[in-house]
Amino acid sequence: MSTVSVVEPDALLDGLNNAQRLAVTSTTSPLCILAGAGSGKTRVLTRRIAYRAATGDLDPRHVLALTFTRKAAGELTARLRSLGLREQVAAGTFHSIAYAQLRTRWAERSITPPQLMTRKAGFVIGLLTGAEKSTPGIDFVSEIEWAKARMVEPEDYPEAAKTAGRKPPISYEATAAIYARYEDQRRQKRLIDFDDMLRVCHRDLLSDDGFAASQRWRFAHLFVDEFQDVNPLQHALLEAWRGDRPDLCIVGDPNQAIYSWNGADPELLHTFPERFPDGETIRLLDNYRSSPQILAAANALLVGGRGVDHDGTQSATRPDGAIPSIRELPDERAEAAAIARAARDHHGPGARWSNQAVLVRTNAQLPILEEAMKSAGIPFRVRGATPLLDQPEIKVALSELRRTIRPFTDAIHDLALSVDIEDESESDRAAERRANLDALVQMARDYIAIETPPTANGFFLWLTATTRADQPDPNGDAIELLTFHAAKGLEWPIVHLAGLEQGYVPIGHAKTPGAWAEERRLFYVAATRAERELLCTWAKSRTFGERSVPRERSEFLDTYATACEALEAGIDPIAVGNGTTAPHLAPTSGTRSSKPKAKGSKSSGGRKRPGSYPDSLEATDHALFDALRAWRSERAKSADVPAFVVCNDHTLAEIARQKPQTPVELLRVYGMGEIKVSKFGGELLTIISGTLGS
Repeated sequence: MSTVSVVEPDALLDGLNNAQRLAVTSTTSPLCILAGAGSGKTRVLTRRIAYRAATGDLDPRHVLALTFTRKAAGELTARLRSLGLREQVAAGTFHSIAYAQLRTRWAERSITPPQLMTRKAGFVIGLLTGAEKSTPGIDFVSEIEWAKARMVEPEDYPEAAKTAGRKPPISYEATAAIYARYEDQRRQKRLIDFDDMLRVCHRDLLSDDGFAASQRWRFAHLFVDEFQDVNPLQHALLEAWRGDRPDLCIVGDPNQAIYSWNGADPELLHTFPERFPDGETIRLLDNYRSSPQILAAANALLVGGRGVDHDGTQSATRPDGAIPSIRELPDERAEAAAIARAARDHHGPGARWSNQAVLVRTNAQLPILEEAMKSAGIPFRVRGATPLLDQPEIKVALSELRRTIRPFTDAIHDLALSVDIEDESESDRAAERRANLDALVQMARDYIAIETPPTANGFFLWLTATTRADQPDPNGDAIELLTFHAAKGLEWPIVHLAGLEQGYVPIGHAKTPGAWAEERRLFYVAATRAERELLCTWAKSRTFGERSVPRERSEFLDTYATACEALEAGIDPIAVGNGTTAPHLAPTSGTRSSKPKAKGSKSSGGRKRPGSYPDSLEATDHALFDALRAWRSERAKSADVPAFVVCNDHTLAEIARQKPQTPVELLRVYGMGEIKVSKFGGELLTIISGTLGS
């Protein structure tokens, strides 16, 4: 083997901590590296490849490094070159590598390649008949892509979709029929879609020994990044590339598994030890991104829920920073304005706007933030989202508005009524479509308030200016606005999390335990994008369609708030989350914020003054709430801990409102985990019974 590195092996270990050094130098294969947020996973992955090349353990010309984006592949290649690898390492996405292999195979065998499908939604629309045409084609595309990612054939779709909790736009059987039509027509026309690239490559590797042997020789050493995002089809292809060889290294984080709704299967990462009993798992638990305060609260969020990797909680290496702040605002407009003010307050002399980002759960929440930033004169950039005006349902709605002869205000009123009712049975895409239309309605109301008489053409011109004007240069200095999902893999010194309410976080259509756990992980991913400061906000009411709807802050935010209060008191947040008496920590320099709270905002835990009551309670609940607070005070005094360590006010208010009669009912109350119920359940039920009976 020729020399492929100008860097000495020992030099590649400089600056690594013990766990990172072990991950780079381990001679075990297969190897699983569990790398938490900000743990330096890309550094470790590239150093492992370079180290093995420098020690003669692999030839980089036979390495295949699989990523999920072209940008990530390019970054990986650039890092390897900086480490001295002169030979080109093959790095790319599953789709790009599979398609390249297929094109080579077709050329060698003089096979006319099938045509690549580029407009899948349009193809599906052409297959719809009768009442099916009233459903956007993109909704069916989502189900077809999910099924293909999970290797589910049309005839198996109904059962698989029901088991997974999918919500197709029409019945399971009718959706399966459209899926079958899609496959039949695609084959007849000799078309392949992106999922077919993986399926056909997998099929040919299994059926053609010569093709399989050549590819396994070409790629003898396999490395996979973000393994928690691999779906069953990608995994089957990976196994076909690997064959019976053990040389496999995977890197992933089960606590950042946020794409199972799109076909990813995080269990493939969880079950690595069972599938490879001779393999090794190494954890990277040092976090180099977030301050101890931000990370401690995020860890408490993980420990407080199921469906997360409790052994994956990390330790911070950065200096102390501000304790995350939590603010309650009266409505969505006040929230957006408050975020804009906070962004300006944090933009000190010499600072860049790009040091800050605002993260939201859905794309439909972005327009009002854009408006607030524009009003405040803050340059902003929307990352990774299809612009509102380019969404298919928005295009249809605007086209209909411009064609109608009815008064503009009447047309908007009818549009508002059409999106006013939330249907829990709707699909994810249907919910997103409804939210986008609702955002359009709210913007129409803004337009109506400033122009007389309002017209459809005038609204279109105003909307274009509002949503697209004053957008900064893509590479210029600007605060970034994006969704939780789009933020994965990114980081900023200062992060604002907006809309942390039930219905958004967790999202309203997350009804299964698995979906609920994924929403918790998604909040964790969003929170750990922040390096120095994290500012959380939620609105007490939002306007949907024709209604102003009261909102409750996220259950996850309750856990987060309790953790922040623990940090203020110098107490271990994880112990608080488990319902145990929390040991005091050494004092830190962390503070809540150097900025004063807005008038009327709550503290992070929502603690009330004596004699005041949460808005969620009726007057008839006050006596029970007082009794519960008196019990908590005595409990806290006897244990010598702050009152919130026993139970925060929000949880007590929920107990007073719901009045559970059994341990099972008590367990359903937000903030009451199994440990707290076993420890305090008998006392709480006695208080409830005694107060109600008096």
